[in-house]
Amino acid sequence: MCFDTTVPPRGYRWWYVDALSEDGRQGLTIIAFIGSVFSPYYAWARDRGETDPRDHCGLNVALYGDGGKRWSLTERGRGRLQQGPDALVIGPSALSWDGQTLTIRIDETTVPIPTSLKGKVKITPHAVTPGPYQLDEAGKHFWWPIGPCGHAEVEMEKPSRVWQGEAYLDSNWGSEPLEDGFRQWDWSRSAHPEGAAILYDMQRRQGGNKTLALLFDREGNARDFDVPAPAPLPSTLWRVARSTHCEVGSEARVLDTFEDTPFYTRSLVATHLAGAPVKAVHESLSLERFKTRWVKMLLPFRMPRLR
Repeated sequence: MCFDTTVPPRGYRWWYVDALSEDGRQGLTIIAFIGSVFSPYYAWARDRGETDPRDHCGLNVALYGDGGKRWSLTERGRGRLQQGPDALVIGPSALSWDGQTLTIRIDETTVPIPTSLKGKVKITPHAVTPGPYQLDEAGKHFWWPIGPCGHAEVEMEKPSRVWQGEAYLDSNWGSEPLEDGFRQWDWSRSAHPEGAAILYDMQRRQGGNKTLALLFDREGNARDFDVPAPAPLPSTLWRVARSTHCEVGSEARVLDTFEDTPFYTRSLVATHLAGAPVKAVHESLSLERFKTRWVKMLLPFRMPRLR
């Protein structure tokens, strides 16, 4: 799982999980950051010449569905970070990998209303893929879809939620701030009859735009599939543009909007990819928005910092 990776100055690494319950009524995302790419504190530190990503770590947990939404992302400094090949500790929370299953032990506090967020999530990929995809021409940004399809077991104590379902696991890393390499992207992953379908639309600052359309089977093998026609989606309340792709004769639509922020949105989208109707966890990210001063001034309300 490479939890002991050395993240270069000004760089970042994150490990991302999302999961949806079998009945479709519950969902979650979890992101463990070293060098939190969306941290205003990290951006301000770089402006001052302080470039250690270990000083800007956090575990983002978001729960959706019955019982309401819960969100936490507390940033912590290097003194609260422990790294090993198969273990990562950030503050009171921890991730561990036993070669088959990723176990995430959560002990966080929600914002803006502080409540306890505590429990355990297990993610078992059906297979682990062999390695990363380079996202930019200069070789500064990479993405590894570690487990494109898998199984989730969720046992939350606070709030009380117990469910199982399908899951996804990946990792991204880079040697420069994300906004230095990209203007915007739309990304989605969906369970597919063959395994998992992933779309990655990137507006890059150099080298032109790039789209990845990958279909993974349950053994972790990948093949390209034809990129369907663009399918614009309604913009959010914050007017973040979002779009996906959908095969001819089908219409993409937003089933639910999980997160709506000034620069980022996460949604559940119905579309048609690689010959099958699918429900996709979809994100749109505007790094042009993130770069603005007014957005960075808003972020501490969703992302407190503790040493």
